[in-house]
Amino acid sequence: MNGEKVVRITKTTVTHLLLAGIGFIWIYPFVWMIAASFKSPSEFFENRLGLIPQSPTFENVVRIWQKADFGTYFINTIIVTVFSVILVLIMTMMAGYAMGRFSFRGRNVCMAIFLASIAIPLVSTIIPTYEVIKGMNLVGIKLGLILSQAGGAHVIFLLLFTSFFESVPNELEEAAKMDGCNFFQTFFYIMMPLSKPVATTVVIMETIWAWNAFMLPLVLTLNAPASRTLAVGLYAFKGENTVDWTGIAADGTIAIIPVIILFIFMQKHFVEGIAGAVKS
Repeated sequence: MNGEKVVRITKTTVTHLLLAGIGFIWIYPFVWMIAASFKSPSEFFENRLGLIPQSPTFENVVRIWQKADFGTYFINTIIVTVFSVILVLIMTMMAGYAMGRFSFRGRNVCMAIFLASIAIPLVSTIIPTYEVIKGMNLVGIKLGLILSQAGGAHVIFLLLFTSFFESVPNELEEAAKMDGCNFFQTFFYIMMPLSKPVATTVVIMETIWAWNAFMLPLVLTLNAPASRTLAVGLYAFKGENTVDWTGIAADGTIAIIPVIILFIFMQKHFVEGIAGAVKS
C-alpha cells in the first residue's frame, strides 16, 4: 500500500514539475517583454535574456506615450474594438438564432458555405475588403476599420450560437408564444438572456482579435497615421536601419494589459460559454 502511495505521489510530482516547466516556457516571452520595457537600450543589449532590470526606468513608457502618439493609437484601438465587438455580437447572435432554431430551404447549403469559408486565408480577403472600403470612401478613417473588422465571416462565433440555440428546449418558445410574445420579443426577452455565457465568450474572443488586428488596419491606414491602432503603431518602431526594441516592448506591454484584465474578470463566463455551446 505504501509502495502504491509512493508511486502515486511520484507520478503527481513529476506531472506537476512537467506542467510547471511547460508553463514557464509558455509565459517566459511575456515576462521577458515586460522586463524589457523597463530596461534602457544599453542594458537591453547587455542583458538580453535577463528578467530583472538592473536599473528599472519608465523612460520607454513616457517616450512612446509622448513622442510616438501612443495615446491616439490607444484610443483608436478602443473605439475600433468596442464597436466591432458590438456589430459582430449582434450579427452572429441573430444569424445563430436563425440557423439554430429554424428549418428553411437552403439551410444546409448556407452552413456548408460558412464552414468552407474557414479554409479561406485572411490574407486573400484583404484586397476585396480594401476595394469595398475604398468604394465607400472609408479608407483611412475609423469607421472603415470598424466595418472591415466586423465584416468577416466569424464562422466560429456563428457555430457557437447555432449550437447553443439548438440545445434550447422548444417549450420555452412555446410558452413565450402563449404569453403573447412575437418573434422579436421571444428573441430579445428569452433567447438573448439565455445566451449570455456564449455572448461573453464571443465578446472575449472578438475583443482579442480586434485589439490585435494588424494586416487590415495597416493597409487601411497607410496614409492616415491619426487613425492607426496599437498594432500598427507598434510596427512604426521598426525603422529601415534600426529597431527600437525597448519601445516595442513597452508598447506591447501596455497593449496587452487590457486584454489580460478582460480575460481575468470574464474567464468564468468564457469557460461556461464554451461548455454550454458544445454540449449535446
